[in-house]
Amino acid sequence: MAELLKNSEYKKELLKKMIKRLHRGESPEKLKEEFRQILTNVSPLEIPLIEQELVKDGLRPIDIAKLCDLHVLLFREAVNQQDRRLYDLPDGHPLKVLLQENEAILKDAEMLSLYSNSLVKVKDDPDAFKNILNTLKDIASKIRNIGRTHYNREEIIIFPYIERRGLNAVASVLWRKHDEIRAKIAKLTRLLAAEEPDPEQIKEMAVDVANALTDMVFRENNILYPTLYALLSDGEWLAIKNQSNEVGYYGVEPPDDWHPDAKEVLPYQVEGSLEDVLNIMPERMRQELEKQGVAINPDNFKWDLEGHIKLDFGFLNGKEVDQIFKHLPLDITFIDSNDRVKFFSGGDRIFFRSPSIIGRPVQLCHPPRSVHIVNRILDAFKKGERDHADFWIQLGGRFIYIRYFAVRDENGEYMGTLEVTQDVTEIRNLQGEKRLLDWHKDRKPAAKEGDKKDKKPIGY
Repeated sequence: MAELLKNSEYKKELLKKMIKRLHRGESPEKLKEEFRQILTNVSPLEIPLIEQELVKDGLRPIDIAKLCDLHVLLFREAVNQQDRRLYDLPDGHPLKVLLQENEAILKDAEMLSLYSNSLVKVKDDPDAFKNILNTLKDIASKIRNIGRTHYNREEIIIFPYIERRGLNAVASVLWRKHDEIRAKIAKLTRLLAAEEPDPEQIKEMAVDVANALTDMVFRENNILYPTLYALLSDGEWLAIKNQSNEVGYYGVEPPDDWHPDAKEVLPYQVEGSLEDVLNIMPERMRQELEKQGVAINPDNFKWDLEGHIKLDFGFLNGKEVDQIFKHLPLDITFIDSNDRVKFFSGGDRIFFRSPSIIGRPVQLCHPPRSVHIVNRILDAFKKGERDHADFWIQLGGRFIYIRYFAVRDENGEYMGTLEVTQDVTEIRNLQGEKRLLDWHKDRKPAAKEGDKKDKKPIGY
């Protein structure tokens, strides 16, 4: 048997038998147990290659797709052998959710590869070609969400925790790989949308995408996730969980079942030494870093937060608050729940403001002919009938956008009204796109006469 399992043709025949039994309704779990000796001699990376051979032999992707569940069970078992604790995490734990997403990614990568191989086989059959092409478009559209959800959560929410511990290179390499995968998926999407799709090009790109996705799953499950498991506390995972819903998930809807007895810990609150990291870090991660020649330098920066204001998302001192408002490309004025002017931003304003208006009833800040409109807006805000009111005017050749927003607390209680005024002249003229990487192409033009905005004592 051991000698036979080295033969690719023999493996193909065995997998065909599995497919037929799966097609008859037998469970992947039962087959996994029955064919355990076979499966342990077929690596998870080998199965997609054999499946592609089965497509060439005439099996339909929809039938071979039944092997995906078996593939995932095998893959999970391979991970368990290295770190069984990962799958023993309670339902709803963010790390278990990441593992479950990777199973969904594996299945979709497999389907992408299978259907792209079928596309080449039916290139001379217009109806079949169209059907498989549309299926590939659906898969490509779906897998674009991997970058928007799974990768995005890792990059924005999770990577700061390993960076804090000095594993910057790990985060940087994975993020670069994520971007490479995003670019490959975008290219595949363009090939699929072409007026005359080339099946050979599509197949080559689709297999490349599938392989890249599978490789990333292995990197994460075998290196990144065991490292996260070892390094992060329940408080850190709780903070990750509480931030994750806003980004979203790929292929799973995690239950809200995990509620640890811990207080949220954000990355800036993490403290630790190089010795701590080295003692806890899994051997596989240590070997990976040594292979890359990467040094570990924990980030032990601390803020002195005395005199700072605690906000929902961070801290600011009074000077920072003042300067932030001055540097915004907006004019901001806040009227409290008593209709009194409580604050206006400094800096280069469109409309003039004087400190004399602080504490003044807003009705007295407007010309008498427009006070009734001001009162109607405020009344609608207070009753909860409206949340904003928008206006735009031409002023000295500039296009000015004026917006009023009802400010409410977390219980919906009215706190006041925010006026935001913005010169959107240049914004209205924007075309095409300009990305961050284009910044070096900037050339600041010399100021022309009349470019400077006039400050006029209009309004209050």
